[in-house]
Amino acid sequence: MSRYRFIAAEKATYPVSLLCRVLDVSRASFYAWLQRGPSARAQADQQLLQQISKIHRASRGTYGAPRVHAELRDDYGVRAGRKRVARLMQAAGLVGCHRRRRRGLTRPDPAATPAPDLVGRLFDPGAPDRTWFTDISYIPTEQGWLYLAAVLDGCSRKVVGWAMADHLRAELALDALQMARQRRQPARGLICHSDRGSQYTAGVYARALETAGLRQSMGRVATCFDNAACESFFATLKTELVHTRAWPTRQAARTSIYEYIEVFYNRRRRHSALNYLSPTDYERRHHQQQPATLVAA
Repeated sequence: MSRYRFIAAEKATYPVSLLCRVLDVSRASFYAWLQRGPSARAQADQQLLQQISKIHRASRGTYGAPRVHAELRDDYGVRAGRKRVARLMQAAGLVGCHRRRRRGLTRPDPAATPAPDLVGRLFDPGAPDRTWFTDISYIPTEQGWLYLAAVLDGCSRKVVGWAMADHLRAELALDALQMARQRRQPARGLICHSDRGSQYTAGVYARALETAGLRQSMGRVATCFDNAACESFFATLKTELVHTRAWPTRQAARTSIYEYIEVFYNRRRRHSALNYLSPTDYERRHHQQQPATLVAA
């Protein structure tokens, strides 16, 4: 802050003559500066901050400087440095969400035979609907736990299927899988990767995959990195939604989670892994580029 701005900020508390004497500034030069008003740079910063604040509100207060910077560039055509965006956000007290550590729910069945790992931490298969990742997480409510099963596409990170229930039986995982199949109509041979939780090692789940022509894959026990796509999604969900409020009922949590996934996460939220595109925009761009790729080949 310049000496002039400091005097302007403190003149309601201390006499201008005292402030000028302490800061070795003449009263005439201070009043001349005051007449000139904000500099062009300060005015530009203020205008940019208005756009930043609008984007931050639209993101439900979840975006930090990198995603705000990407939206300024892509949606507003504004060319501003990321450090400048971060500086203005910090000065205005605008911050993104920060993740907490998630407690795992995986409860393996010691009698079950796990499927092999067909992914090997190669999470991006290069095109949508080649590899899906699935897992289950929990949401605390005043009525008790609400459990969420989700199926994510490995290429676009889009939530292609999900289900919620007050239990952890295999039907929960099956319901999420059924939604994904109905929506996407995947070709036979798609890999469906999970952890070794009892819901996924259950015979009914394995048979459903086999009937649909999908290949089952499982990561190792107690190794979150083998299913990093789902771990990342659940961490984001908890940070940006679940941990922001208390949930009086399971139904209240259901409604908000539905809206978060279908309206915000899949369609609007910018993902750093997708070059700051939303999953829907990423898939659209991928499909638009396919004809050109085929012609070039």
